[in-house]
Amino acid sequence: MTGPAAVAGPVGVPGVSTLSTHILDVVSGAPAAGVVVAVARRDGETWTTLDRATTDQDGRIAALVPEGMEAGVHRLLFDTAAYFRAAGRRAFYPEVSIVFEVGDERHYHLPLLLSPFAYSTYRGS
Repeated sequence: MTGPAAVAGPVGVPGVSTLSTHILDVVSGAPAAGVVVAVARRDGETWTTLDRATTDQDGRIAALVPEGMEAGVHRLLFDTAAYFRAAGRRAFYPEVSIVFEVGDERHYHLPLLLSPFAYSTYRGS
């Protein structure tokens, strides 16, 4: 899903932001379907899990933490080991962790470009 309809969550709630992600398997050139992704918020020295979801057939999760996220440091944790194991491929990274800071902006989109021996991410739109 693309466009404004893809941004689910607390529209119009001050100080609360939404989050989405997608994963592209750059070796196959196809979306990475079936990847479990967890989002957590850092509370001091610990992480509190806020939500967990699985990428759809298009490699996307349109709305993580549908109730929204407040400002602070958060982490997306992608279970890449299970994805590659299910595809019958060996991989070097059993998980990918993206730590990011939520501020005043309304929506955060964090894509992951993935291969068995490398990954890259960027701030999407």
